[in-house]
Amino acid sequence: MLVFTNHNRIIRYYFYLLFIYTHAYESMQGSHSEAAAHCISAMASSIPKLLLLLLCTYLHTLVAHGGYDLQSYKVLHAGALKSATINCSQPKVTPSSGGVTVPLHNRHGPCSPVPSTKAPTLEEMLRRDQLRAAYITRKYSGVKGGAGDVEQSDVTVPTTLGTSLGTLEYLITVGIGSPAMTQTMLIDTGSDVSWVQCKPCSQCHTQADSLFDPSSSSTYSAFPCSSSACAQLRRSHQGNGCSSRSQCQYIVKYGDGSSGTGTYSSDKLVLGSSTVKNFQFGCSQSESGNLLKDQTDGLMGLGGGAQSLATQTAGTFGKAFSYCLPPTTGSPGFLTLGAATSGFVKTPMLRSSQVPAYYGVRLQAIRVGGKQLSIPTSVFSAGSIMDSGTIITRLPATAYSALSSAFKAGMKQYPPAQPMGIFDTCFDFSGQSSVSIPTVVLVFSGGVAVNLASDGIILGSCLAFAANSDDSSLGIIGNVQQRTLEVLYDVGGGAVGFKAGAC
Repeated sequence: MLVFTNHNRIIRYYFYLLFIYTHAYESMQGSHSEAAAHCISAMASSIPKLLLLLLCTYLHTLVAHGGYDLQSYKVLHAGALKSATINCSQPKVTPSSGGVTVPLHNRHGPCSPVPSTKAPTLEEMLRRDQLRAAYITRKYSGVKGGAGDVEQSDVTVPTTLGTSLGTLEYLITVGIGSPAMTQTMLIDTGSDVSWVQCKPCSQCHTQADSLFDPSSSSTYSAFPCSSSACAQLRRSHQGNGCSSRSQCQYIVKYGDGSSGTGTYSSDKLVLGSSTVKNFQFGCSQSESGNLLKDQTDGLMGLGGGAQSLATQTAGTFGKAFSYCLPPTTGSPGFLTLGAATSGFVKTPMLRSSQVPAYYGVRLQAIRVGGKQLSIPTSVFSAGSIMDSGTIITRLPATAYSALSSAFKAGMKQYPPAQPMGIFDTCFDFSGQSSVSIPTVVLVFSGGVAVNLASDGIILGSCLAFAANSDDSSLGIIGNVQQRTLEVLYDVGGGAVGFKAGAC
């Protein structure tokens, strides 16, 4: 072992090269034995064979005895740090079997069916995201038990149904009516009432497709005030229903002051090769505020309430749906209704009787670089919700502080950078073709460990998490952390599931 004693610096240098080669080939997904094989073939020409043998043996020993976790870091290539994508990639998705699957795209990417517009800056996206997160937190404030409340309380549910369409990022294309008229709609797990713009419209925004024309559909029907559907809408959403009109009126209000109103209706819905009869939705005929700046045709609600797409199609496809949010704006994802529920790691789904739209989960721990952080489980007692419309995951203040500190400790090789908006853990990656980042694993109730993709850890050049003002506020699992995962909402089975690498 004299060579290790006399040439310690050289050994450390070659060990570092071995580490980099192993990570580059495996991207932290493969087996240790495969990594060893790759490292030998890649470095045989540059490292003396005896030294290489000793290094690989040493590495294997460390891995086997837990002295070093080969999968404690992920390699993130420089291209992934940039949001601009020119081309739409070919589909590379693996949805679970069962039900019906439709493609899902980022609204600002080259795959988007809506007219190309200038994507908002990261700073603008974070500003809008903060408004949505604050709205959700306010909606749950006063609800005892947070995301896990299943008892009735005296709190009054706000009539506001959302924050702003500007925070929503993902689109699906469906058909409505007979014959079917193409409609490109945003999806949102935090909304129940679906809606599209309809003719005649006194004040509507410009959209990608033609306005839905109820008079051109042989299967369209407006709900009368006396209908059970209208009564249910009144019960679940204050301010909706009837006034002096004979037809049921729907009103959607957003936290930024914008609103839409029209007739609550039903018609045939076409999803891929499947058809849903009597799908209930709002036929919007007048809008105000920032809603007039949007370019999509409407919104598809995937929340847990009675009016959502997921609830309405439960009898047809079953009480489970899933989606995979793509890692970049130039790659596709999918939405599956009636998803198969096997093959997922699952954690119990928590529901609030007062805010039924959202799906809750219980975060219990966080691991960084293979090591679990010292965070008391009581810190997570407020619960969290899964939300496709919130971009960045919000953590209790104590949990975020521990995450940020541990992540910084694993990123000492990169200079710190100035904070950006709500991001305070940022790095200078100038001149880097790839960066090595510590793994981040979210551990949910039941010991369900979700190893985040590298795209779900870093956004821009910052750690893609933010802190709540305290530990008592509701946590939110945002869409950045959900990227590439197939996220299952098994409403019938009372579970939320995760499957890695689905898109």
